[in-house]
Amino acid sequence: MDRVLVTGANGHLGRRLLKELTAPTRALVRSEAAASTLADHGDVGIVDYGDGVRLRDACVGCASVVHLVGIIKESARATYAAAHEESTRNLLRAATDAGVGRIVYLSILGADVDSPNPCLASKARAETILLQSAIPSLVIRVPMVLGESDYASVALLAKARRRVAFEFRASSLEQPIYAGNVVDAIRGGLAADGPTGILELAGLRSLSRGELIAVASGVGTRIVSLPLGLGYALAWMLERVSDNPPLTRAMLGVLDHDDDIDPQPGAEALGIRLTGLAETLARVAAA
Repeated sequence: MDRVLVTGANGHLGRRLLKELTAPTRALVRSEAAASTLADHGDVGIVDYGDGVRLRDACVGCASVVHLVGIIKESARATYAAAHEESTRNLLRAATDAGVGRIVYLSILGADVDSPNPCLASKARAETILLQSAIPSLVIRVPMVLGESDYASVALLAKARRRVAFEFRASSLEQPIYAGNVVDAIRGGLAADGPTGILELAGLRSLSRGELIAVASGVGTRIVSLPLGLGYALAWMLERVSDNPPLTRAMLGVLDHDDDIDPQPGAEALGIRLTGLAETLARVAAA
């Protein structure tokens, strides 16, 4: 069967994808610590995405690549340009040399080369690198992803268990998608006759962040909306005192992006059924 290379395979979606793909898979990570999370997987490579030679070796024998590498918080040691554009450019060069036939790239809703947000602009530039290449490529843009025991779900449920939850601009629109739907979309994108270009996916319902917490709440959480400007001021101060602040202005801008799309065209193009919000929350809460 055709082997699939999965970059960033130690993340929640990567680990789930490795389990659900029927084709043989090769997992690619950046460190021994990341590799240790995939100890039960038989084919794991540790590669710096700036190392073109080792990237090419990892691509050899693979018919397709799923590129999951990306960050929403930049630091002095991990820049958007390196994580998105350079890793994609190097991977594309390696995949071309190795004869890879297809690439699926997971991106983010709001990606736009003209965006004032450096993360969203960088993601869009990485998309362009792939889409202008000779290898058939599919970009799947997604919003907040909720899956069993992943970071976003744990954070959401923690807020939903509080009596009072504080949020910067609680009216910001979220359209969370179930992690299993994203994995199904990637699998559909890997098909030899799968679509190329850019597809946008999201959950079936767009609602404010405050409403999302309220829907997930079992204790009647009261939402207190704080001015977004206060969040940017806090992030600016954190950036001034730390090389790796817990919150940055660019990160806050990504999290604050309003997500409100029609997800059905993308779902139909990939042949998947989207999970409703109530079912998604029930699954993550049960986990």
